[in-house]
Amino acid sequence: MIEKIYEITTGNNKIVEKVVDDDHVNINHMILNKGEALPIHFSNSNVYLVIARGNLTLALDDGDFATYKYGQIVNIPYKKKMNVTNTNEQLLEFFVVKSPNPRHYSK
Repeated sequence: MIEKIYEITTGNNKIVEKVVDDDHVNINHMILNKGEALPIHFSNSNVYLVIARGNLTLALDDGDFATYKYGQIVNIPYKKKMNVTNTNEQLLEFFVVKSPNPRHYSK
């Protein structure tokens, strides 16, 4: 078999999981219910947030919150302060694609 297969966890409970971690890319899968959030952190690569279900509420640096919807992809540059949350009733599911893999940036 030439291709690799990666599995994601399905369901409706909070999930934060690393799915792919290879030389080229890092892909994480996340599910957040209303009121759940990620810890405030800085982007450690060029980041793409791919919204698969629901609406993502995001503030960058110390800016205002903005809401992004299912079907949108949000690009966040390297070293930006991120505050990711779900303030909506609907479940939020999204993928975080980091390219290049963060290990390519010097510490």
